[in-house]
Amino acid sequence: MATTGTQTTHTVSATIKAFQDKVKAQVEEAKTKLAQAEAKAKDKKAQADITAAAKLNAAKVDIDRRLQDLKTTNAVHVARAKAYIATDVAQFKTAVDDLAAKVSKS
Repeated sequence: MATTGTQTTHTVSATIKAFQDKVKAQVEEAKTKLAQAEAKAKDKKAQADITAAAKLNAAKVDIDRRLQDLKTTNAVHVARAKAYIATDVAQFKTAVDDLAAKVSKS
């Protein structure tokens, strides 16, 4: 029986690692776009956009922290935690895209 528990733990760990890698790639792509939008906002001295970029940077840090916490999440709660993170990442990416579009128009 111990082998089954170890295999389950290993499978959960592998699933978490794959999820983390996927999310990190998505966040890194959005982070690059965010940095570009933030630079444009600073060039234009658009304070509202600079503030929005700062909030998005804070959201990125929160996503990174939640990804790190996922490693220690009880296996029973992993699916729910992953769903929350995936939702946060989707919202983050959308907000970054919106900000980038707004800054490009200005």
